[in-house]
Amino acid sequence: MKNKTTLPFFILLLMSLSAIFASACSPKQNAHAKDSIDSNQAKTKTEKNNTMTDINAKLEKATFGAGCFWCIEAVFQRLEGVDTVISGYTGGQVPNPTYKQICTGTTGHAEVAQITYNPEIITFDELLEVFWATHDPTTLNRQGNDVGTQYRSGVFYHNEEQKEKAEFYLKRLTEEKVFDKPIVTEITPLGKFYVAENYHQNYYNNNKTQGYCSFIISPKVDKLKKVFPNKLKKEYGK
Repeated sequence: MKNKTTLPFFILLLMSLSAIFASACSPKQNAHAKDSIDSNQAKTKTEKNNTMTDINAKLEKATFGAGCFWCIEAVFQRLEGVDTVISGYTGGQVPNPTYKQICTGTTGHAEVAQITYNPEIITFDELLEVFWATHDPTTLNRQGNDVGTQYRSGVFYHNEEQKEKAEFYLKRLTEEKVFDKPIVTEITPLGKFYVAENYHQNYYNNNKTQGYCSFIISPKVDKLKKVFPNKLKKEYGK
């Protein structure tokens, strides 16, 4: 008798559980759950994209020549508020120049770094301050042992405001005789900018033990840390 009453109850229990699981896992409810997940993911993605759009809308660009672009890149990469730094060429007459052509000094191009930055964090004025403090703007077509027109000092401005600020600071530095010799930095509108070959990008960070990096670039980076400690990104601070 015990088995006769227990078996039907056990079967009914299984049927009830099956019905519950069947109901809980029904395609319709799964669809609703999936829709909810997809909706949340889409919302998160949209919010993220909107945030990135807002940030990108605020970003501005500056382009400087100060000798070898490996040096310029390494310096400006370390500044808080700088988003990207791209090594490239500008100011010449040869279209799509190669590094080999640039090295001849006959293309008219200068090695430059194009800096994308957030002006709400670091201003163009501050970038100019770092620019003039981390190279010698008094040597014509030369930085140390790097000689040629491709190594000239230059501010290649993107708009009239940048032009006015660069000219203002150049005049001020000259009047205050900050440098022993006349400043030869050219201030000229940015022409066509050509991105340098891939192996030139992020060069110092990828080749710190290389001779040029150790003896030429590292001292510039050390000077940056010493003179502008409050402008550095946390990962590049002391």
